[in-house]
Amino acid sequence: MSHKTREELIQEDVHDLRKLGYAQQLYREMGGFSNFAISFSIISILTGAILLFGYGLQFAGPIINTIGWPIVSLFTLAVAASMAELASAYPTAGGLYFWAYKLGDRRWAWVTAWFNMVGQIFITAGIDYAAAVYIVGAMNRMFGFEIPADSTTTVIAMTAIMLPQVMINIFGIKLTSRLSDFSVYWHIAGVLIIALLLTVFGSHARSFDFLFQSVVTVQPMEVAKTFAAGPLKFDSIMLGIPGLGDLYATGGIVFAFVLGLLQAQWTYTGYDASAHMAEETVMARLNSAWGVFLSVAVSAVVGYVTLIILTLHVPDIAATVSEENAPAVLYIVYQNLQPFFANVIAVIIGGAMWLCGLSSITSMSRMWFAFARDGGMPGYTLIRTINPRWQTPVWSIIITCTLAVLLTVYAAIYSVIVAVSTTALYLAYAIPIYLNLRNKWRNSGEFTTSQNAPWSLKNWGGFLNFVAVIWVCFITILFSIPPNELAGWSMLTICVFMFLYWHMDAKKRFTGPRSNVDVQNSP
Repeated sequence: MSHKTREELIQEDVHDLRKLGYAQQLYREMGGFSNFAISFSIISILTGAILLFGYGLQFAGPIINTIGWPIVSLFTLAVAASMAELASAYPTAGGLYFWAYKLGDRRWAWVTAWFNMVGQIFITAGIDYAAAVYIVGAMNRMFGFEIPADSTTTVIAMTAIMLPQVMINIFGIKLTSRLSDFSVYWHIAGVLIIALLLTVFGSHARSFDFLFQSVVTVQPMEVAKTFAAGPLKFDSIMLGIPGLGDLYATGGIVFAFVLGLLQAQWTYTGYDASAHMAEETVMARLNSAWGVFLSVAVSAVVGYVTLIILTLHVPDIAATVSEENAPAVLYIVYQNLQPFFANVIAVIIGGAMWLCGLSSITSMSRMWFAFARDGGMPGYTLIRTINPRWQTPVWSIIITCTLAVLLTVYAAIYSVIVAVSTTALYLAYAIPIYLNLRNKWRNSGEFTTSQNAPWSLKNWGGFLNFVAVIWVCFITILFSIPPNELAGWSMLTICVFMFLYWHMDAKKRFTGPRSNVDVQNSP
C-alpha cells in the first residue's frame, strides 16, 4: 500500500466534500490530533466539572462524583459513538443539521440546526460567563482585591475575556489549531499537578469510604419553590403538576442524586465541534469521527481522576457548597494548600477555562456559518461571508459572540444557561441519531453502513443509537424541571419562536443544504 502525501489526502477530502455539494472555502489545516483537541478543549474537565462541582455536591454529596460521573460518561459515550459514525459518513461543517437533512428532510434539518445554534450560543455564554466569575474570584483571593461579584462586573469581565478569543479566531485557523493542541497538554498536565499537590500537601485528606457517602446538603424543594428571570422572582409553576411536588418533598437521596447529574452532563457538551471542523480537517472521514468519540472517552478518564482527588479533599461539605465560598473548587484548594500552591492551581484552572471558551467560539462560528451558507437564518448573507485574507467567517464570529454576551444579561441563575445549553445541544445531537436509527429499522432512505462510514459501529450501531436517544429524552426532561424551571420555560419559548418563524418565513424559503460547488476553491 503506497503512502499518500498530505496534498493527496487533502484533495480526497475536497473531492468528498464536493460530492456532498460543497466547494472547499475554509482552510484545511487541522490534523487528527487538532480535531480531537478542539472538542476536548470545549468539554474541558477543568471548566464544567470544576464550575458545577458545588452544584452536584450540594444535592447528593460525594457519590455524585464517584458514581454519577461514570454513569453519565457511559451514556454520553453512546451518544458520541453514534455521532462519530455520522461524522464519518457526512464530513461537512454543517455537521448535525446536514446529517438530519440527508437522513430525514429539510424540516428535520432546520429544527436540528436551530437547536444546535441555540445550544452553541448558550454553551459559549456559559463557559465565558463562568470563567469571568471564576477569574474575578481568583484575583480577589490571589491579590487581595475586592472586586464585586455583581452581574455588571461579571459581564464586563466576560467581555474582556472574549475579546482576545474573538481576535484569535478571526486571524486564522492555524493559531486556533495550535492553541487547541496546547490546550490538551495544559488540561492533562494541569490535572496531574492538581492531583499531585493535593495528594502530597493537602491538609484535609479524607478516607476512601468518604467517596461513597450520600449527603443532601440542600433539599431539592428549597431550590425548587421559586425561580428568577432577571430581577423578577416567580413561584414555581411546575410544582403544581400532580405528583411532582410530592417527589421533591419525599424523593430523598435518589431524586437529589438524579438532579445533581447536571454537573457531569453539562461538562460533556460541545464535542460536536470535531464534526463542525470537518471542512478544515485532513482525512476528515476518520479524524472527525475519532475527534468526537475520543474527546469524550479521554475526558471521562481525566475528569474522573480530577473529581476523585477533589472529593477526597473536601474540608466540609456545607462550607464547600456555600455561596459565600464560591467557587467551591477554589475553596477546597485554598483550604488545603499553602497560598503559593493554591495560586498555581487557580491559574491552571483559569487558563483551561479561557482555552475552553476559545475553542467554543471556533465551533459556534463554524456551525452558524454552515447554516447561513444554506440561508437558514435571518442575516445569513452577512454571517456566511468568508474573509478573503484570513479565510475565516469573521461576521459569524462577531455576531455569535455578541449574542453570547447579551444572553448573560438575561440569565439570573447560571445553572439556567447550563441547563438550556445542555438540553438544546443534546436535542440537536439526538435528532440525526434518531433518524439514522429509524431508517435502519425501516431499511429505507439513507443510513450509516460500514461502506459509507469508514468509522463504523457495525452490528452495535442500532443498540447504541437506541440507548443514545433514550438518554437524551431523559435528560431533556430532567434539565427542564426545578431547580432549572426557567430553563424549561426558556426552551418552550424557543420552540414557540421556531414554530412561528418556520411557518411565517423559513418554510417558504429554506430548501435545505444548497450546493455551492461552483464557488472558486480556496487554496
